[in-house]
Amino acid sequence: MLKRLKYKLYFLVANYFRFFAKIQLAVWKPQIIVVTGSNGKTTLLHLIESQLKNRARYSHHANSSFGIPFDILNLKRESFTLGEWPYLFLAAPLKALKKPYAEKIYVVEADCDRPGEGKFLAELLKPEVTMWVSVGRTHSMNFDSSVGWRKFKTVDEAIAHEFGYFLEHTKSLVLLNGDEKLMLKQATRCKCPVKSVHAGQLKKYRIFENTTEFVIGGVAYNFKCLLPKEAFYSVAQTVELLKFMGVNVYLSFQNFVLPPGRSSFFSGIKNIKIIDSSYNANLQSMAAVLEMFAFYQAKVKWAVLGDMLEQGKEEKEEHEKLAGFITWLSPDKVILMGPRVSKYTYPKLKLLMPNTYIEKFENPKEALGYLLANLKGGETVLFKGARFMEGIVEHLLLNKDDVKKLCRREKIWQDRRKEWGL
Repeated sequence: MLKRLKYKLYFLVANYFRFFAKIQLAVWKPQIIVVTGSNGKTTLLHLIESQLKNRARYSHHANSSFGIPFDILNLKRESFTLGEWPYLFLAAPLKALKKPYAEKIYVVEADCDRPGEGKFLAELLKPEVTMWVSVGRTHSMNFDSSVGWRKFKTVDEAIAHEFGYFLEHTKSLVLLNGDEKLMLKQATRCKCPVKSVHAGQLKKYRIFENTTEFVIGGVAYNFKCLLPKEAFYSVAQTVELLKFMGVNVYLSFQNFVLPPGRSSFFSGIKNIKIIDSSYNANLQSMAAVLEMFAFYQAKVKWAVLGDMLEQGKEEKEEHEKLAGFITWLSPDKVILMGPRVSKYTYPKLKLLMPNTYIEKFENPKEALGYLLANLKGGETVLFKGARFMEGIVEHLLLNKDDVKKLCRREKIWQDRRKEWGL
């Protein structure tokens, strides 16, 4: 009952800001490009930004039913406290009629964290183009109640259907992953042309110490960073978008900068190398990063893996499946950190990899202590998962100025990490 009340209150309040955001959009009249999916949205947005640059406005750090209307209205939350809300409510009507942004293209990262959010945002944005990069069990606990009634047999179908509202409201072009059956099923809701990207278009994937190359349809695209193989879909969709817009593609993507916590490469203490992918984790993103690490050339590989949060009824199943993906990597050592990976992944992994060194810890302070005591030097260490993983990475950096390149730098996260001894 309480959960249902919070759900209704969430959209009731969000609708207040959406009302005024619609007015501002009517004044602004931008060409709207929606970037959506369970994983990889922010990376895709940054790929587009590296090409379009200042020709467009980008919804950085805003992808929700509150965040996007706030971004349109130029409302900013500073302290993330209740004391901010009176100002936000009073400012919204005034911001609705403000001078519009100068850019005539608006690239929006849009999420579907809960039932109703896709519909809510799609009806606000009515995009010219929608780019749907992935679908997976992110925030799946919010969709558990949708299974078993209406037409959803699985939580995956419920999540895909919510993303489908963006397709339903798109005017000119939908770009999607043509290898994902759940996406193709939702594509029948489109009233505009659909362009699918397929794995067969990827002719070569190569990864080096801190560079990645994709050869797509005979053309090589190069990046000065580490990207998982699945990022091909985002690169290919970006190329298709630019073709649609009549914009030339810079093959080097030299202006592309990875958002924090997405396979960022750092030098660490004791001459270790750090691959920091600590921003978020579900099974799909875990598998992608583990596969990337398998391609990565290193003498000694350690994988530090944390919980996958908000998995709901699928929590046990997803964490047990994770053990299977870890076997792809054949790491020299696996360090599991969190109650879920300790409970579900650890026993499964011990059976699958009896000869591999596997450690488990409940909290990040314990895992950090183990790393500081046992790293010999020269290891390449991958970090992926929840539970303040970025706080562990922070203490292993060689150059402390690199701290600002990690995710969750806001004061609220700093305070929480301190509570956990980080």
